[in-house]
Amino acid sequence: MKIFDRLSDLPTDVRGGAVAIGNFDGVHFGHARIVERLISHAKQVGGKSVVFTFNPHPIQILRPELTPTPLTWTDRKVELLSDLGVEVMIIYPTDNNLLSLAPTDFFSQIIRTSLNAQAIVEGPNFFFGHNRAGTIEVLDTLCRHADISLEVVQPLKLDDDFVSSSRVRQCIRDGDVSQARQMLTQPYRVRGRVTHGAGRGMKLGFPTANLNDIDTLLPAEGVYAGRAYTEDTIWPAAINIGPNPTFGQQTMKVETHLIGFQGSLYESRLEVDFISRLRDIHPFASPEELVQQLGRDVEAASAAVHDLTLPHPP
Repeated sequence: MKIFDRLSDLPTDVRGGAVAIGNFDGVHFGHARIVERLISHAKQVGGKSVVFTFNPHPIQILRPELTPTPLTWTDRKVELLSDLGVEVMIIYPTDNNLLSLAPTDFFSQIIRTSLNAQAIVEGPNFFFGHNRAGTIEVLDTLCRHADISLEVVQPLKLDDDFVSSSRVRQCIRDGDVSQARQMLTQPYRVRGRVTHGAGRGMKLGFPTANLNDIDTLLPAEGVYAGRAYTEDTIWPAAINIGPNPTFGQQTMKVETHLIGFQGSLYESRLEVDFISRLRDIHPFASPEELVQQLGRDVEAASAAVHDLTLPHPP
């Protein structure tokens, strides 16, 4: 995938293709359907498949207090969209100049002049331009006058509700990572920096990597099965999000036990997938009871990762 953060230096072969504009947060199966149609249109017009996205999310500038915690960081979004076959990604720096453009100016300056788009693929809830005045109906009219093909991809449904970043976000907040995984093209992932903790996990026989500086949405408190990614290996993992009430600690922590791993991870960056929720967090009567439960958690996490199958689109 080719990546650009400005429009002034786009090479000729990037212009004149098919374009999809949006945030693509989480990269769920609804996004995948848009990308599938985008690639098809790019082949029809003999150009590249181009995703145009924003950094930061426009709402972070317009209404920062309403900004949702992201589901994906930029590099992860690039990776997921590349896996789907997108050839070009433009990560455009969002500023007030961009957000003040009227829909007609956005269309003229960016879609026609800078991108020279020959085809556009969007969902029905696409908005663009100042105050989101550009609706999909406005885009359709502009495309017709400019002789640009437009396909509006209808959203997917799962269990009688639409697949969307908002719905995925709610599942993550609720700790229902299994339901979120049914909507995402890959299991939900967070990243963080490994820092020193109390060392209690090591003493109990279950050493953990304590993650800080996590910049995406955390699942609800609980114990989860997952996968952890070190520099060269993927490890099954048991992940604890929340306090440690057995020892009277109420501090919110993210602790990841990499099953079978030996060594030090301090100060490294660690990425962790969430596969399924195992249980709630609650105090145990003694450290011995906690150790027994941790053993069961590790067995359950190992089994969940071993049995993992990626979902198909709804």
